[in-house]
Amino acid sequence: MEIVIPNRLSILGHPQRLALFRLLMRRYPDRVPATELARALDLRPNTLSTYVSALMQAGLVTQERAGTSLRYAIHMDAARETFDYLLRDCCRGRPDICSPLTSFDLYGDGPMTDRKYHVLFICTGNSARSIFAESILRKEAGDRFVAYSAGTRARSELNPFALEVLRQKGHDVSVLEAKNLSVFQGDDAPAFDFVFTVCNQAANEDCPAWSGQPVSAHWGMPDPVKVEGSAAEKSLAFHQAYGALLNRIKVFTALPIASLDRIALQKAVDDIAQTEEGASA
Repeated sequence: MEIVIPNRLSILGHPQRLALFRLLMRRYPDRVPATELARALDLRPNTLSTYVSALMQAGLVTQERAGTSLRYAIHMDAARETFDYLLRDCCRGRPDICSPLTSFDLYGDGPMTDRKYHVLFICTGNSARSIFAESILRKEAGDRFVAYSAGTRARSELNPFALEVLRQKGHDVSVLEAKNLSVFQGDDAPAFDFVFTVCNQAANEDCPAWSGQPVSAHWGMPDPVKVEGSAAEKSLAFHQAYGALLNRIKVFTALPIASLDRIALQKAVDDIAQTEEGASA
């Protein structure tokens, strides 16, 4: 251990290897294709391979072959072991220093019945998938959740196919607008209990940390905006995206949140995406 941990820290001391490690941490428990990692970090394939090999030799990353594709994921036990080593001596006599690092408060000061959960869905453009998720949660469980959505690079208008699907499903589209993520990062922004990314590109981006440490997960799914073909084919893609999000949100709203600790709750929201075929496409 005395040799392994310093070696891991040395590996992570390289800025681009650290960026790769952090990206895979954000995507955990996803196994991310090498091509997507290279694109997200703007690395050449041979350079990425070198960085991944170093992280694998340090035990921080695992590799899996899916057909002709290589996919990578964080070795979470090794990551925890490394973090534990760094924090082991931190609180001896100085809990005031470590408590912000080692404690998380999902429920705030009051009991669960006194307030609603605040949930943010993030996509790149905030024109379709995240708008679907916001609308669905508001309709399915608006009495228990306050739903928001935003984009890391929000477009100026909502996708017309998305709006048509929402109208057909009985949603009020007059309350919807495309917003940039910065809207929710000021001092007067809501304190979120949950933050979900619904597209891989948004999940891969290095977003600022959220205050209050909300439970977060990646519910990646194909982008219906990118589907080409006839109007009917495009409409079908939007209906499929809506249906996939509806299924996930129904499972989410059925969770016994008040009776789950943070670890169990994190696993539950991660599993919502993992149990659905093609969730990380």
